[in-house]
Amino acid sequence: MAVVALLAGCDTTAATPPEDKVDTFTNPVFGENFPDPGALLVGGTWYAYGTNSSAENVPILTSADLVHWTPAGDALPQVGRWAERGHTWAPEVIEGPGGTYLLYYTARSTATGRQCVGVAVAGTPGGPFTDDAAEPLVCQATEGGSIDASPYLDESGGRWLYWKNDGNAVGQPTYLYGARLDDAGRAIDGEPKRLLRNDADWEAHVIEAPQMVRHDGKLYLFYSANAFDADAYALGYATCDGPLGPCRKAPENPILRSSAAAAGPGHGFLVTLPTGATWMLYHAWPDGAVGSVAPGRQLWLDRVDWIDGRPVVKGPTAEAQPVP
Repeated sequence: MAVVALLAGCDTTAATPPEDKVDTFTNPVFGENFPDPGALLVGGTWYAYGTNSSAENVPILTSADLVHWTPAGDALPQVGRWAERGHTWAPEVIEGPGGTYLLYYTARSTATGRQCVGVAVAGTPGGPFTDDAAEPLVCQATEGGSIDASPYLDESGGRWLYWKNDGNAVGQPTYLYGARLDDAGRAIDGEPKRLLRNDADWEAHVIEAPQMVRHDGKLYLFYSANAFDADAYALGYATCDGPLGPCRKAPENPILRSSAAAAGPGHGFLVTLPTGATWMLYHAWPDGAVGSVAPGRQLWLDRVDWIDGRPVVKGPTAEAQPVP
């Protein structure tokens, strides 16, 4: 969602430096502002991508263990020519064909004045990514715009994309959409389908930040809801019969909500380690600092257990816990 500027020199990272070789960590794992994280593991290195800062369109962090993160520049030095700089939100990256990487991002369309989704390509996960398209990939201007694009690669190699119409920006309902992508991952292949809408009390006026995940042969659509700048912001999930649904919200939602340690946790990104263990990266405000510029929305990490096919997020945690 909306941008909060990253302040240079604000070093509030709580994780201990990796040279200490500790076997526990304490949240947050990155203490500066890093909203809307998406992550990718390549060659033993984790890459995290976040909403724009005052200096970078797509800030990158790198880590060997999901706990100790190092800033690594800007993955997208130039937005596509259809967009303007300064409103680049919620990027995610997936491997593309032929050794490429595809970055899906939200930016402000100069033609419509709405947030829309674009895709950029690079030869390495750290970029620089380039978007040479004349128009955005998805732009539902009559529904308020399109944001929070999240790619999914299925077990057969098929590519899918999920996003949210920005209906709350224009007083309309918000939906989570899904659509198949072409083999190159750079065009929608078929009609987008509505999968979920904001119809639960805890979701209030907005549902957003989708991520489709396959676990033990089943599909789970994680999402966040409510106002991003309030402690009511939280994370839930739905189970889906296929990449385009139908999807059913879990009765126990939300599964990650504010605690005494963190406020407004959400825009989560579930990562699966080579061991099969699952963890949730997400942003959260410090308690009592919702809406702050500094430290802003910090990066948190908590374990996800699976009990009878249901994901249980062990967080937000403020106490020391074993590293992944």
